Amino acid sequence: MAAGGDPAAAFVAWCGAAGVRLSPKVRLSRQGTVSGYGLVAGEELAAGELLVAVPRPALLSQHTCGIRGLLRDAQDALQSQSGWVPLLLALLYEYTASSSPWRPYFALWEDFRSLDHPMFWPEEERSRLLQGTGIPEAVEKDLANIHLEYSSIVLPFMQAHPDVFDPKVHTLELYKQLVAFVMAYSFQEPLDEEDEDEKGPNPPMMVPVADILNHVANHNANLEYAPKCLRMVTTRPISKGQEIFNTYGQMANWQLLHMYGFAEPYPGNTNDTADIQMVTVRRAAMQRAKNEAQRQLVSEQWDFLCQLEMVGEEGAFVVGWDEVLTEEELSVTLKVLCMSEEEFKEYKEQDGWEDDSEEEESSTLSNEALSRLKAPCKKLLYDSVLLTLESYRSDLKADQDLLKKEAYEKLSQREQQALHVRYGQKRILHQLLELVR
Repeated sequence: MAAGGDPAAAFVAWCGAAGVRLSPKVRLSRQGTVSGYGLVAGEELAAGELLVAVPRPALLSQHTCGIRGLLRDAQDALQSQSGWVPLLLALLYEYTASSSPWRPYFALWEDFRSLDHPMFWPEEERSRLLQGTGIPEAVEKDLANIHLEYSSIVLPFMQAHPDVFDPKVHTLELYKQLVAFVMAYSFQEPLDEEDEDEKGPNPPMMVPVADILNHVANHNANLEYAPKCLRMVTTRPISKGQEIFNTYGQMANWQLLHMYGFAEPYPGNTNDTADIQMVTVRRAAMQRAKNEAQRQLVSEQWDFLCQLEMVGEEGAFVVGWDEVLTEEELSVTLKVLCMSEEEFKEYKEQDGWEDDSEEEESSTLSNEALSRLKAPCKKLLYDSVLLTLESYRSDLKADQDLLKKEAYEKLSQREQQALHVRYGQKRILHQLLELVR
């Protein structure tokens, strides 16, 4: 593409040549969008209107790229935990090939430095801003997996094809940027219901135009998958000048920041959640044990919960605005950890089963049900929430003060995004404290 040209105009022209049908009622723009390029309504749109249709040959995937034959031949050697390696190799190749037909598509992201996922933040900054949110731990796992994939799968494949790849060009750093690009912009086609049990998830793919739409929980468009093309369709009326938003799924703010590099300001994200680490509940139960016999009982109860697969050392109970999302796990855990030695012995003999219709009814942990928990369960949950709140570096009041206009405007972009994550989580945890007080 000629230097100084308009990347958006070149991309729209490329779409026309690739058979991508873009509605004349929308425009690709950086103006009037929440972040980077987005899609804006040029005139009024009704619900159910087609915004863009992308034919399957215009998708960028391991099956449509210039090295699809090589990837197909090596598919067994390219298996990985993420399942992303074939697409990432396709992107490594197309992004650096001067003759790639996808150049106008990539030109929308001149370099990938606009991707500001926490994995690119210095470790000190990540820890300082995001401690307690679950993101630093998720990033550490990602980075370890990226290094492992690159050194054990990607590098040997590139060395086997020196005419196509050069490790000096196709570096670990570029690979990491492309991982963030796939995290933020790729789509995974849902499996048919009958395939769900037999097959793993479909591999990710890049969907030009559809991937430019920004996300909000309260979105106004949706991607539909048809045999010959993918269609982005409005889900409700949209006024002229309004931005068109897709949904990336029901994502909590920590997931949005971790995977996409942004979070929704409070109270916009109705899908936000807070985690209580399962081991934190064990710690709270241990803290209230008065002697060695009681501590021994908590240990046995925890081991039994592990056998039932209700808890694990790395698991978390997930709490939303209106209910607990891991309701069965939390109900059973609270109940078992609050049992006397006699009750626990009897429960164990029945292998964790109870013939109790009342239990059945109360398994949904809505906010109303939480406020009706038995006193010992409430107390254990209350103590667990307090311990969780201690894991952050600051309290709710400190974050509230930072949200005031004057203070907020002085924060860096990263500080603002981290603040939205922490504040939403703490609000949910404080709401939970009130319910079980």
